[in-house]
This record gives sequence, C-alpha cells and structure tokens, in this order.
Amino acid sequence: MKELLRSTDPTIIAFATALLRGEGIDCFEMDVNMSVLEGGIGIFPRRIMVRPDDHTAAVRAMRDNDIPLGL
Repeated sequence: MKELLRSTDPTIIAFATALLRGEGIDCFEMDVNMSVLEGGIGIFPRRIMVRPDDHTAAVRAMRDNDIPLGL
C-alpha cells in the first residue's frame, strides 16, 4: 500500500474515500482509532492508503477535485 493522503480534517478524508470508491479505486483508511490516544481532539492525522498500481489514478482523481494531498 502507498500513502495517498494525510489529513486531520475528517471531511476531506470522507470525501476522498467516497471519491476513490466511486472511481473504483480500493483504499484503506489508517490511524482511525488514534482518537483513543489523543482523547478525540483530532491532532493526529489520518492516512488514506491505495495500492501501488492505483496510486497514479488516485492522485489524478484528488487533483481533479481540488483535494490537497498534504504529502
């Protein structure tokens, strides 16, 4: 898996995940359960991972929809 996006904004994560799934690109959200350590204040970024073969298409989809990659 390759990192595509890193953000502390849950709305960007949700939109990017929905967009990728709509494009037929499998993705996996990492660090979702970090809220246990941070106390739910959202200081640790979440990451969206994609397969290496899908990374180029995923980056293109993010840029076409003005989603900042944050890498």
